[in-house]
Order: sequence, then structure tokens, then C-alpha cells
Amino acid sequence: MSLAQRIADEMTVLPGVSAEPHRFGGVEFRVNGREIGHLHGDSWADIPFPKRVRDKLVAEGRAEVHHLLKDTGWISFYVRKHADGDRLLALLMLNYRIITNRRQALAEFGG
Repeated sequence: MSLAQRIADEMTVLPGVSAEPHRFGGVEFRVNGREIGHLHGDSWADIPFPKRVRDKLVAEGRAEVHHLLKDTGWISFYVRKHADGDRLLALLMLNYRIITNRRQALAEFGG
């Protein structure tokens, strides 16, 4: 099973999450009308976070500033080894929690 399929299988069991084609290719995950993030095959993902969350994730080395949208909360996460799949899933799950229960998720994150 590809990494993209594994991520899609795990994300779409969450309440309200849909997987749809992304406008630039790949697959996009949405909940409550908002994008959780999108995958570019098995190579990388882009995820929109609040900017302060993005800044903390980058400072901790958990993500990189988005390759194009550098002044926003977007991150890019590049898959370089097998274990990165779990790290990517954790980032998507964090954003799902922020979107569905912002106050609690941000408090748990330390933001």
C-alpha cells in the first residue's frame, strides 16, 4: 500500500473528513468545509496551520516553511524515509483537531 493510500485510509475514518482531488494534483482532506491538508503523492504534503503553530512546528524541526507561501501559516512536509509517514499523519491529525476543536487543540499544543 502506498503512503498516500495509508494516509487517506486513516484520515477518512475521522468524523466528517472527506478526501477529494486537489486542484494541483494529489488528494486533499477537508472537514467542515476547510482544508486539513493535501498530499502530493507519496513525496510531500502541504498543510495550512495558524501562523503561530507553523512557526513552532518549523522551530521544532517538525515541518518546513511552505515552498511557495512563505509568509503564511502553510507548511510543507517532505517524506524522506518510511518513519516520516507517521510524522505526516500526526501533523494532519493536529490540524484536524485545530479545525474541529481549536481552543483545546491549541492549548494542548502549547499555542
